[in-house]
Parts: sequence; C-alpha cells; structure tokens
Amino acid sequence: MTQFAHAKAFDKVGIIGAGAWGTALAQVAARAGREVLIQCREPEVAESINARHVNALYLPDRELLPEVKATADLADLAGCDLILAVPPAQHMRGSLKAFAPYVTDGLPIVLCAKGVERGSDCLMNEVLAATLPQARAAVLSGPSFAAEVARGLPTAVTLACKDADLGARISTTLATQTFRPYLIDDMIGAEAGGALKNVLAIACGISEGKGLGRSAHAALITRGFAEMTRLAVALGAEAETLGGLCGMGDLVLSCSSPQSRNMSVGLALGGGKTLAEALEGKISVAEGVESAPAVKHLGEKLGVDLPICNMVATILSGEASVDEAIGELMSRPLKTER
Repeated sequence: MTQFAHAKAFDKVGIIGAGAWGTALAQVAARAGREVLIQCREPEVAESINARHVNALYLPDRELLPEVKATADLADLAGCDLILAVPPAQHMRGSLKAFAPYVTDGLPIVLCAKGVERGSDCLMNEVLAATLPQARAAVLSGPSFAAEVARGLPTAVTLACKDADLGARISTTLATQTFRPYLIDDMIGAEAGGALKNVLAIACGISEGKGLGRSAHAALITRGFAEMTRLAVALGAEAETLGGLCGMGDLVLSCSSPQSRNMSVGLALGGGKTLAEALEGKISVAEGVESAPAVKHLGEKLGVDLPICNMVATILSGEASVDEAIGELMSRPLKTER
C-alpha cells in the first residue's frame, strides 16, 4: 500500500463552476486548510458567497467556511496552483477555452464533471487535451452527493491521474477526515464510469416511477454495470477500475436515491411526465439527459452493445414511449450472461 504522507499539498485551489458540486468541493478544500477561490457564472452567487458565506442559488442550506472566497471573473484564478474544473460536461469545452489565457504550462487541472460531450463523443480528458494541451490532467469521480459532502459526511472518491506524484499531491491537497481520495492511473475508466452511471440512474428512476419492483431495479444495476464495463474497456480502460468507487460505487449511489438528479428525472418519466415536465424548475443539471445520446452514438461507433443506455436515449428523444422501450428491452433475444 502506497502512502502519500510526504506529498506536498497545493496551497491555492481555484474552482471553475459554482454549482452544488463545485461549491461542495470548495468546502472540502477549505476544510483541508487550503486557500480557495471559486469562480461563479452568476455575479449574484459570488456576492452571496462573499457576503453571507452561502451559495443561495445552488446550495442554500449549507453555510460555507469563511476561507471560501468567490469571484465572477475567471482571470482571478490565474494565481491558483491547482484548478478543479466543475462546469457541467456540455459546458466544459467552453469553460476551458475561456480560461485558456490564464493557464501556465504544467498547471494541474482536475476534471470533476461526469459526462460525454454531445457532437464529439469526447470524455472530459479528451476535451481538456484539445483545449488546454499544456495542462496536466486528473479526474475526480466516485459516489458523492454534493449536499452530503458539503456537510462533511464521510465520503470516499476516486482520483485518477497518469502522473503518480501529481496524483499524490492532489490527494494530499483535498484529503480530510471526512473526504478520502483513492488514487488510480486509469482516467478513461474513471470517466466512463461517471458518465454511464448518470444514464443508468435515469433508467433506474424510470423503473421506480413505473413501480416495476426491486427485482427489476437490481437487474438494471447489474446489467447496467455490464454495459458500463464493456464500453469502458472498448475505450481503453481497465475492467478492474469499474469495480471500484468510480464505477460500481457511483452506480449504486446514483441508482438508489431520488437525491440523484438523474434518478429524479427518471422517476418523473416513469410516473408519466414528459421530459420537459421532468426538468421543469430544476436549477442543477442532470448530466445523463445530455450524455445519453452521446453514449448511444459512442456505443454504435465502437460496436458495443448498450441496450439499457440506448433505451434511455430513445425515451429522452421521444423515439419511443416508456412502455415501448421497456417492452423492447425485455423482448431482446436470449443470451448468456457474459
């Protein structure tokens, strides 16, 4: 077992994106004793954090540590020695491009969004490589509800980084008594797990909303895990990665609680609502809604069978009703489990 006791922490952590997850990670870094500056798209959110120590829009029920400072200007993050990139996956490319003028060679950027980019079918590490090739990449993923992390409840996550020394430094920077990163080097596996679990959580929500029972729920998680692993391996990941926190761990969490934004969308769809009705009034992004068509296209391109993810994509696009998609899924030809 490798220990990181002697890895030097980064002192100043900048965070791009002040949604619930970005705000929770700001709280984590502040608890770890770091100087924290979080960039907010909305100036009123920055004002709320600085004046009242609360993100009134995205995380209103949690008082933030006074060490968490906010800005509406990306340029203010130029002096940070570690960046956590936490915009929604479909906005990652635009956010990184906007930050490009302030990036120095070798700046570590931790990708904290979970999704596949529509149009390019890119994972977030591919988006980073295309937009900021001079940066050093890492991926943070795993079972973590923002509200619980912000409260300081015990959480374990995966930190994926090709550079072991850099990964150790990032882990040391963020680790606290209640936030424990486990280091791996498989960034593709970490990203694939995070992206597909969002789509699969919608499927589980649909099942719950339709009242299909616990047996169906268990089957969706198990067969969904098989899809997740197949696609990840086809992308170049190690199958073992998906058995960890960033795969099975995140899948179980997101598919087991309506606190999951993606599962809540599925619950509404399974209960008979349209997608527009399911999304109405939601401030935070349900990443699986946007990632589902990209995942479907990626599976087709790679020749990977993804029946559950494809079912979700066809429901979201309106190509099939919930009942039609379930019927088609259950009438597929019989096969061996593996």
